[in-house]
Amino acid sequence: MNPLLRLSTSFILASQSPRRQALLDRIEVPYQVQVSPADEDLAQPGAPDTVVQTLAQRKARPVAATHPSALVLAADTVVAHDGEILNKPESPAHAETMLRRLSGTSHTVYTGIALAHAATDRKTTAVEETDVVLAPLTDAEIRAYVDSGSPMDKAGGYGIQDHTAPFFVERIEGDYYNVMGLPLRRFYQTLRWEFGDLLADGSA
Repeated sequence: MNPLLRLSTSFILASQSPRRQALLDRIEVPYQVQVSPADEDLAQPGAPDTVVQTLAQRKARPVAATHPSALVLAADTVVAHDGEILNKPESPAHAETMLRRLSGTSHTVYTGIALAHAATDRKTTAVEETDVVLAPLTDAEIRAYVDSGSPMDKAGGYGIQDHTAPFFVERIEGDYYNVMGLPLRRFYQTLRWEFGDLLADGSA
């Protein structure tokens, strides 16, 4: 167990994302998974930093309501290129189109996190931004990556943690873990600032 994150209450991740689960496993904080039933569609999408915080809070709310004593974490990640949000691809052809668009250019990954503790009627959100530059990709590289199936559940059509990422990602500016879907430093800061009283004695 991580000595900096010993919680005095149960902790729930309101996400089925294997990458977010892997990151929580990495920092050795005990948690349970409860997938949120929240609708992720927005009638009027706004700026990416606002969208991800709105959706993260929407995901956290119903899980916190059914587990009032637990601290609930939810997150939402989007990729924005030239001001347009790129969500998960709808088909392999769509994934290829996304990757051709991102090839040789810079884009920004936004992750919003929401923490909620219904028993004390507290909730907060935060957002992290990371700039990523992809190297120019050939059609053969794009097709091979799409054929692997990896892009289909990832915003922007790629995953920085994939085994092919070292060939594709030229550089990043910001939090690497944010690109994976959970900015660990931002999560840690927000938890300690807003919910420090839920940390076990001796860990604050």
